[in-house]
Amino acid sequence: ILVKTERKCHVLGLNLMHLLVDNRLSEFHAELELLSEEEAGTPFVSFPITLERQLMVGSYDEVLNAGRSVPDPSYNFFMENLMETVRDSIADCVEVTYKSLKLTDAVTMMKLDSVEELQEYVQDKRDDWLVEGDMLTFQPPPVGSKAADIPSMKLISQSLSYATELERIV
Repeated sequence: ILVKTERKCHVLGLNLMHLLVDNRLSEFHAELELLSEEEAGTPFVSFPITLERQLMVGSYDEVLNAGRSVPDPSYNFFMENLMETVRDSIADCVEVTYKSLKLTDAVTMMKLDSVEELQEYVQDKRDDWLVEGDMLTFQPPPVGSKAADIPSMKLISQSLSYATELERIV
């Protein structure tokens, strides 16, 4: 019976990892509600629960480091996908926060192994980033619409017109 419970918890943990990686958090939490305390306490299930908590509070560094302590090698596939998602989130924050950054600092922040790996990441995923010498330069984001650009008076007029027409019909 112990082996059966362990295997069940292993599968439950992998399912939780799948839901977490796919950002299906409502389903993740629904699954948690169905777990017993004993099941939730196993390493297979507690690992994705801990990861989700770390993600929710923005402890990306801890999530990236958790890849070194998976409870079973079968979790590595999900960790690779999750690490990619976390790196993308870090990259989104970095490009808004800095105008430029040293390549070595960006490697450290994104938990990459080398400058070459960062350059590969930039080439594959970040067309708007420029590598110039030992610096990474971020292009300013496109200027969004301003409140003055919205034709509010026209929209109000149309809405009132529609309301008047609806009132005539009813």
